[in-house]
Amino acid sequence: MKRLVIVELPVRLIFHAVMLGSVFALFAGHNQPGGGFVGGLLAGGAIALRFVSGGLDEVHRAARAKPWTIIGAGLVLASVTALVPLVLGDPVLTTGEATLHPPLLGDVKLTSALAFDAGVYLVVLGLVLMVFEAFGDEPQREAALEEEG
Repeated sequence: MKRLVIVELPVRLIFHAVMLGSVFALFAGHNQPGGGFVGGLLAGGAIALRFVSGGLDEVHRAARAKPWTIIGAGLVLASVTALVPLVLGDPVLTTGEATLHPPLLGDVKLTSALAFDAGVYLVVLGLVLMVFEAFGDEPQREAALEEEG
């Protein structure tokens, strides 16, 4: 597959900005519906840009973990976050909160909804990666098959 610098360079610059935006959506929307889902979709869009610029090899470079590992980690995180309140005698998905006082940052309020949304984020990102893994082309392999046949 030919690599075009005119496509590759802007994608490499835009990729990091879109990934930063996805993390911002995760943190900004964790107490509102859709924070983890929208952030995961944005991260998936960034991965799609890498796929367009360099194929499946670029996707593998962008995400070094296997898609099923990312999905599994997200499912475990979301499930544990949802079920811990049940163990503590509260209804499922009850939100807990804690305030941290790190130096130079002031008061930082964390909620369990952020952990749940992080799990959703990982599941969505893993699903996008699995789609590219399943349907992504492998140009070198296809070219070798065409030469043989």
